[in-house]
Amino acid sequence: MPRVKGGFTSRRRHKKVLKAAKGFVAGRRRLYRTAKNAVTKANQYSYRHRKTKKRDFRSLWILRINAACREYGMSYSRFVGGLKAAAIGIDRRNLASLAIDEPQAFAKLIEIARTNCA
Repeated sequence: MPRVKGGFTSRRRHKKVLKAAKGFVAGRRRLYRTAKNAVTKANQYSYRHRKTKKRDFRSLWILRINAACREYGMSYSRFVGGLKAAAIGIDRRNLASLAIDEPQAFAKLIEIARTNCA
């Protein structure tokens, strides 16, 4: 059986890794071995940060809602508790955008929460 060097397959595999390493700096972009390590690590980070991004956005929304509630003399926890007691199911993302973009609507929600909190 003749010997097969596999140049085509190796080149295709190398090109795939080097294409994924586009934008990296120095040897991490040019050299196959370091590029392969860098791409593997980048994929791990991207997987992990897709999960972290959700947490970060939720905490940002909570911060914005809390700041808006404090302007009306109410705490975030009492506000959310009041909305829950009034059976108003608006998620934090929309509450945060309401607090920034439409203060009048948010003020009405504050009043509803204030009447329903214990």
